[in-house]
Amino acid sequence: MMDYMFFDTALRDRFVSHARSLGVACQLEDDSMGLLVSVPEDLDEAVEASLEQHYDELQEAQSNLMDQMEGGTQKHVAGFRLDLPDGQSCMVALDPDIANRLLANFSLEEIQALFATVGRNALNPLDSPLCKR
Repeated sequence: MMDYMFFDTALRDRFVSHARSLGVACQLEDDSMGLLVSVPEDLDEAVEASLEQHYDELQEAQSNLMDQMEGGTQKHVAGFRLDLPDGQSCMVALDPDIANRLLANFSLEEIQALFATVGRNALNPLDSPLCKR
């Protein structure tokens, strides 16, 4: 599943409406970090691009909402879902600047694969140098 995080119900609902108009089934979950929308990973490239573009637009709207709130610029957060090898998942909070740099250079799938690798190796650390593997 690909996950999209929101902090505003109306923006989340706009994303879900757009996804459903494209024929994409969504799973909704309220998480301690925010509002999560999960969609299947095996989407058509054009559908996935449309979702990503719409998500980016909604994130800009979310940023504007945060800026309008008192102290909003100090409350910006970003995160990625991390699926652990034991089946648990958690949200990894990141500084928004770091998250934006990741998203500017990697797809969401690549970021999730990176985080999954880090999680797997954190729980099962390598005991030997990489050059000996």
